[in-house]
Amino acid sequence: MMTDPRFPILTQKQITTLKAYGDIINFESETVLFQVGDRDYDFYIVLEGQVAIKDTHDRDKVLVTHEVNEFTGDNSMLSSRRIPFSGHALEGSSVLRIKPEVLKEIISKHSGIGEILLSAFLLRQEVMLKEYVGGIKIIGSEKSKDTYALRDFMEKNHIWHSFLNIDASEEAKELLNSFNLDLEELPILINMSGELYKNPSLAELARLTGVLMDFGDDIYDVLVVGAGPSGLAASVYAASEGLSVVTIDGNAPGGQAGKSSKIENYLGFPSGISGNDLANKAYLQAQKFGCNISIPHKAEQVEYNGQYFTLSASNNKKIKARSIIAATGAEYRRLPIENIERFEGSGVFYSATGMNASACKNELVGVVGGGNSAGQAALFLADHAAEVHVIIRGDDLGSKMSDYLVQRIYSAPNIIVHKNSNVVQLNGEHHLQSLVLESEGETQTIGISNLFTFIGARPCSDWLNQIVAMDDKGFVYTGPDVLESAMIKCSIYDQRKPQSLEASIPGFFAVGDVRKGSVKRVASAVGEGSMAISQIHQYLADLKVHI
Repeated sequence: MMTDPRFPILTQKQITTLKAYGDIINFESETVLFQVGDRDYDFYIVLEGQVAIKDTHDRDKVLVTHEVNEFTGDNSMLSSRRIPFSGHALEGSSVLRIKPEVLKEIISKHSGIGEILLSAFLLRQEVMLKEYVGGIKIIGSEKSKDTYALRDFMEKNHIWHSFLNIDASEEAKELLNSFNLDLEELPILINMSGELYKNPSLAELARLTGVLMDFGDDIYDVLVVGAGPSGLAASVYAASEGLSVVTIDGNAPGGQAGKSSKIENYLGFPSGISGNDLANKAYLQAQKFGCNISIPHKAEQVEYNGQYFTLSASNNKKIKARSIIAATGAEYRRLPIENIERFEGSGVFYSATGMNASACKNELVGVVGGGNSAGQAALFLADHAAEVHVIIRGDDLGSKMSDYLVQRIYSAPNIIVHKNSNVVQLNGEHHLQSLVLESEGETQTIGISNLFTFIGARPCSDWLNQIVAMDDKGFVYTGPDVLESAMIKCSIYDQRKPQSLEASIPGFFAVGDVRKGSVKRVASAVGEGSMAISQIHQYLADLKVHI
């Protein structure tokens, strides 16, 4: 019989190795090892007896029983996230207990053991998110912008949750009545301990789940701003090479790539991988090496004193670092329609996820844009929607989109391509109900209720406040593009020119879509992120010489 890959059995040799890092504990009666909501909890290997993992809402319901030589834990062990289950050592059991900070050391030093643990952690998280109903409860309307923001944050950050739609769920209505709540107080969040929060902010949600971290006054070697492919690659390489690194992002890991429902031309994934899955694996990989990642921290301003950078971020945080990597990427522009902001999150979206797909079932859907992200979204949504209308301004779908996507779009029976067309009007009360499409001077109204836009990316560089040289659109100049007159006067730039990814201030690097002249591909973003770390080593060596 094959072993379930979520619950691998460790060998005696592996357990002997691990015993050097922990303590053996014996239990005469059933004992709680960790409880729902714990943030710092230990890793356990069963030596004798069993460890039962129990449901959050039904304490008598056992979800999984770990047998001899199996182990507890999931992805949250490598971060500050809170555990969504409780664990009980049964009567007569014996376990090997290892502290979470020691577990990171084990994963780093013992690659064979680390591979087993990380593979199991990833699979456990995937099954929990897809197959188990539970976690944090969100009660709200599927058509509410505030409700969408909470759900979108949890979806993209892989936080276990369930959504109760007040428009369709009797359970949601009963919960509102039991708590004496009104519709005006939605959305409501109920955590795994049963505590209730009315219309919480994303920062509150992040603190509640442990995604948002606190930082001390340490000066890090590297601060990575942005957790897209380039930022995550930089985080992995910096941490794996022994640099102290902290990474922040204003929303979720993945950046623009995280919004792609399926990437099929990224090396090493012949059957494709979703941007969300790729980001989640990179997020875990960075933490494996000791990178501190905190979300949502949005960069607001950065200062430089000649020795280190100080970043002011949302949630009243200041982070200091000797070097900084701007990996904030770009964001899709809004359609030039007067009332579009009113429909964002309630009919107008900038990414297509599984959550969106469920809301599009048998509906008419619109996708604006002619790039790969638009093509991937159209094909993904076509599996759920009645019709998908792809809307492009030009007359050639293949001018910016990969050929394999173009061929599939034209082969799909329920995808309609509108060339030389623009959305000029959005209609609806509280949620998008229809739009007006203009094509070659003629207009038509289409009953599209969900519109996904992927047009004209704008660099996310407002937080830089012109501290480094940028072009008139806000893309950061690096390397040979930095004019000598724009370089700050300092001893380092007296000795050398900026490195290829270095900006007009030494120690400030820009990678990915925010950099002037970057190639808009996931692979190149990953390459730039990793290459930036080799250049940071050079900068840190220069810094020591010139102190």
